Amino acid sequence: MSQRSFQMNRRQAALALASMAAGCAMPAFAQADAAKWPTKASRIINPFPVGGGPDGLSRLVADKLGRAWGQPVVVENRPGGNGFIAIEAFKRGATDGTDMIQLDNVHIAAYPHLFKKLPYNLDKDFDILMPLFRNYFFVCVPVDSPYKTMADLIADAKAHPGKLNYGSWSVGNPVHLGSALLESMTGTKMEHVIYKETSQLYQGVATGQLSFALGSLGTAGPLVRGGKLRFLAVAAPKRIEGYENVPTVSESGGPAGYAVTGWNALAVRPGTPAAVQEKIRNDVRQALTGQDVKEKFAAFGYESFTPTPAEFKQFMADESKRFGDVIKKAGLALD
Repeated sequence: MSQRSFQMNRRQAALALASMAAGCAMPAFAQADAAKWPTKASRIINPFPVGGGPDGLSRLVADKLGRAWGQPVVVENRPGGNGFIAIEAFKRGATDGTDMIQLDNVHIAAYPHLFKKLPYNLDKDFDILMPLFRNYFFVCVPVDSPYKTMADLIADAKAHPGKLNYGSWSVGNPVHLGSALLESMTGTKMEHVIYKETSQLYQGVATGQLSFALGSLGTAGPLVRGGKLRFLAVAAPKRIEGYENVPTVSESGGPAGYAVTGWNALAVRPGTPAAVQEKIRNDVRQALTGQDVKEKFAAFGYESFTPTPAEFKQFMADESKRFGDVIKKAGLALD
């Protein structure tokens, strides 16, 4: 081998070793950087109004994250416009993980089927990190309703097509789509009545303006405890802790497998370093184990929901298909 060839081989070997060393070191540097992150204030952009269950939970989590990170974490409420106002603000935010957004399941699984043109793209505008909670909805009827079981309600709906009505606060929310799913699974036709506010909606059930409405412990629970509403059944695979006297829909004579869930997820901007994303996941999981969070969960009927990233990705795909099928069959559209 010539001296020149020998020098070239040495140089190539050195470059290869340097490249390998850099490749091995990058994850370590990323982890080290993530350990120091964040170095400035963070925010959780929230499409929900102040005072509701999702808002209350995000404030508890923000407080715990702020203490863990040694930097302020603020909740920025931007309600209205189907959540699009909050999403637009988020899209203009930072890509280092300091700007997060709390999304509802309709933003992820329903709106892509309801709108021909959305002001966001799920794949390009969000890295969805994890779910924050899941809850199941109850079938709520007036306390003096003649319906004692779901079989009673369904039999009346079949005998009088279009006579029974149910309510929600908009087209395409979980309560509306869950009710449309009940129609689809039972072969019934009922009227959908839209109320401006959830408080008006459940008062409408209590006064008999509505035959029924799907409601959560957070929205309908106070009227149940006040003796104005009655939980006929719960749209869940099993009975809910603390409400074991309320049967599932299938136990009460309704369709087997009928379930209506609400869930929220936390997302960051694409481009947020993977190590930072993992840090946020781990720290949020830790925050959700607090006793005050568990009490909030119990008050609003939320349950801990901790799938792996791969499991959650599949769950979101399944939810999207389920909502999409309901929306297509009902012929729903918002533009």
